[in-house]
Amino acid sequence: MTWTLCLLMMSLHGAAAGVHIVQRMYGCEWDDETGEVKGYQQHGFDGEDFLSYDHETESYIAPRQQAVITQQRWNNNKALMANKKHYFTEECPEFLKKYVNYGRSSLMRTELPSVSLLQKTPSSPVCCHATGFYPTTATLFWRKDGEELHEDVDPGEILPNHDGSFQMSVDLKLSSVPAEDWRRYECVFQLSGVKDIIVTPLEEAVIRTNREKSSDTTIITIIIIVLAVGALLAVAVGGVAYKKRTAQCPPSPDNSSELSENLNPETQ
Repeated sequence: MTWTLCLLMMSLHGAAAGVHIVQRMYGCEWDDETGEVKGYQQHGFDGEDFLSYDHETESYIAPRQQAVITQQRWNNNKALMANKKHYFTEECPEFLKKYVNYGRSSLMRTELPSVSLLQKTPSSPVCCHATGFYPTTATLFWRKDGEELHEDVDPGEILPNHDGSFQMSVDLKLSSVPAEDWRRYECVFQLSGVKDIIVTPLEEAVIRTNREKSSDTTIITIIIIVLAVGALLAVAVGGVAYKKRTAQCPPSPDNSSELSENLNPETQ
């Protein structure tokens, strides 16, 4: 892996002709696998390149005619050039290695995500969603027969999660894909610096959707309605039967004497 240390400085300089902006950017790169180091330095004037340091030739290059005089003066200064070489090949890489070592736990942190295939409706695109990965140097894409697809796909942005990890997604339009060709498609996630990749084949069995939940909810609703209607019918039938039984029963004991008088008027 290549690490880079970059410093940027900017200053304003006043003159009779007005105020000018002077910019300077310098630093170094270090490859922790090969041990190769490389220094760079660029000078800008009013937003345009003025001078740049070439690591290979250990000299300055003037992209503008106005900088040629400065270029020649600096390149002919042996002490200055020796100092630049020492800084770019010794001092800067040493600082860079220390910074990398201090922050290695976070700089070298890598986390692979969980990958899911999502679809809202049968006619909707299939979304390949990866969440929980770190760092952001990751790629997520669809491929067909081993070749990355660039048509009928809609990649999304990398978004942060609340735990410091990240998520991203890429949609695949299936309107022109026959069902028998699904097996030729797969979603691929790759994290920079990690050899392992996550491959998710396009299979209907692994697609997560809310259609099944909706079907289950509909079935449960129908069952509840049927039970409710059955209960109402049972109550209605029970009420009618109760009324019939009440009509056939004899009068209560409170009316027995009155009934006796009506049936035996001669005894009075």
